[in-house]
Amino acid sequence: MVADVAEKPVLLEVRNLKKYFPIQRGFLRRVVGHVRAVDGVSFFIRQGETLGLVGESGCGKTTTGRLILRAYEPTAGQVLFRRNGELVNVCQVRRSEMKALRREMQIIFQDPFSSLNPRMTVLDIVGEPLVIHGIAKGAELKAQVRELLEAVGLKAQHMNRYPYAFSGGQRQRIGIARALALRPKLIVCDEPVSALDVSIQAQVLNLLADLQHEFGLTYLFIAHDLSVVEHISDRVAVMYLGSIVELAPAEALYENPLHPYTEALLSAVPRTDPDHVPQRIILPGDVPSPANPPPGCKFHPRCRYARDICNQETPAWRELAPDHWVSCHRTEELKLTGIVYG
Repeated sequence: MVADVAEKPVLLEVRNLKKYFPIQRGFLRRVVGHVRAVDGVSFFIRQGETLGLVGESGCGKTTTGRLILRAYEPTAGQVLFRRNGELVNVCQVRRSEMKALRREMQIIFQDPFSSLNPRMTVLDIVGEPLVIHGIAKGAELKAQVRELLEAVGLKAQHMNRYPYAFSGGQRQRIGIARALALRPKLIVCDEPVSALDVSIQAQVLNLLADLQHEFGLTYLFIAHDLSVVEHISDRVAVMYLGSIVELAPAEALYENPLHPYTEALLSAVPRTDPDHVPQRIILPGDVPSPANPPPGCKFHPRCRYARDICNQETPAWRELAPDHWVSCHRTEELKLTGIVYG
């Protein structure tokens, strides 16, 4: 699959994206600092590709996804989306034009329970985007909703039921159907299986893969479970404290992680091999506050390879192998010792 999408054009490109939330205190609500939720994130996604974005809770994954959709206004940076053959800066599109652009960019939310209005039927929930954009109404609306429900594995008789009548997995299928209603090019999947049972997770992941082939979708798949991301992603970006520290094709990243944080994350993934001897890497301390990140490399207080330069200089973003990028002062050492493949 990676070879197929490698030749396709870039659908989404994010350049040095930042989002700082102000910290306000006192009666006059003076700004005394900022939470650097997203701090200089850059990546691209090719058409028809799935990019997995992983990291610990609070690292800025969801904020990045919402900045791409312009649910949040970025502090700085660019979000370039291919529309009519040209890359358009989403951050500069006027509010009046965002409605048309949002037809091509949708989201699947993490919580299938709170993301659906309990006072609306499935017909109203899935059909709402079609009504808002003036695409269908009446009998045509019902026909399109029926088609969408069948595409996600639900039945036509489910249209008149309310969300409380469905299980978590079925609710997430309703959310997926809603995201598909406008036939978007890009879907931001914000941890779409983290609230589901393991057996249901597999069903939803298989459904997302099938829909990607059927509708020609492109995914930004946000998750904290690397075992989930491995099976659906073409490439994987690892995020830590608002920044991406490693980005590589999925197979290369899982076989040969180059950043110490990626090593630690992968060491925590359970293995099915009974002969496998786990070599768990325990990271010392807690994740630093995004309101006061450490100088130099943000990961150095918890890194077992940390040196003096790590707390003084921010490591450069380097491509050490084809399409394998990493931000670490240890990269030159890896090259010299021959650990870097190729």
